[in-house]
Amino acid sequence: RNAVLDRKWLATLTALPGASPSGNGGAGAEGSCDTLESDPWQRRRWETKPGGAGRKPWARWRMFLTAVNMKQLVITGASSGIGLAIARRFLAEGWQTINLSRRPCPEPQVTNLSVDLQDPAGLEVALAELGGRLARGTQICLVHNAARLEPDRIDELPDARLRAVLELNLFTPNRLNQTLIPLMVQGSSILYIGSTLAEKAVPGAASYTIAKHALVGMMRATAQDLAGRGIHTCMICPGFTDTPQLRALISDDPKRLQAIAGMNAFGRLLEPAEIADLVAIAAVSPALNGAVIHANLGQIER
Repeated sequence: RNAVLDRKWLATLTALPGASPSGNGGAGAEGSCDTLESDPWQRRRWETKPGGAGRKPWARWRMFLTAVNMKQLVITGASSGIGLAIARRFLAEGWQTINLSRRPCPEPQVTNLSVDLQDPAGLEVALAELGGRLARGTQICLVHNAARLEPDRIDELPDARLRAVLELNLFTPNRLNQTLIPLMVQGSSILYIGSTLAEKAVPGAASYTIAKHALVGMMRATAQDLAGRGIHTCMICPGFTDTPQLRALISDDPKRLQAIAGMNAFGRLLEPAEIADLVAIAAVSPALNGAVIHANLGQIER
């Protein structure tokens, strides 16, 4: 009996305006799968009356929404800034989203795995839980976003500080790759968030520059080693972006903020949502495989 009802519900879902048998309905279309997921009023329209002990069938609807969408984003550092903007953009396009970070992503639809990404033992615990949460046979987009920027110089760079920066910026992406690549199907992607400093250097950012240069190498190795498997990769390198991390780094000084904003052809900071737009495009664009994409509003070299 439940199987018959399940088939009827699935048929109803795929017949909704904006939906398709593959589950790629237009986001925001009235009555579409995405609307049912995000709009409580629309959801109530499609719910039947409570039965038995008052249990509504929305849990079963969610199961079908997951089945027809079959897209999962795994991202590090989505609690604020660029990572939060990426999570919001992918949620808007119907991706099931899992965030790994110390602080949770404020978006209620995101599944948060609380972990200090610089703690190898804690990361292993989180990865074991992550593997159990990922649906098999789904399209996965893995976004390596979390990063640590410390003001330091090459002639005053203690091993402990460099090791901590590399742990987050390099070893954590490597462990995530080892865990998720075996689960990825064709159409999946591994996206690295780089920096202008991935291919250049400035004084006073030695450990970050070292880590981001190495991350370019990891991305290029990813492209070569996964050739033929239908999994693509690239790196998005943001310029100065208006994030809490940037403001904290300059103590939210208006004069320094203005000076930084004047270092590109448009005289402003990037918005995190602009970077998120590029990441969303890259997630479904195999043509970008192996590319390093600088998004910096045309940085002016001085």
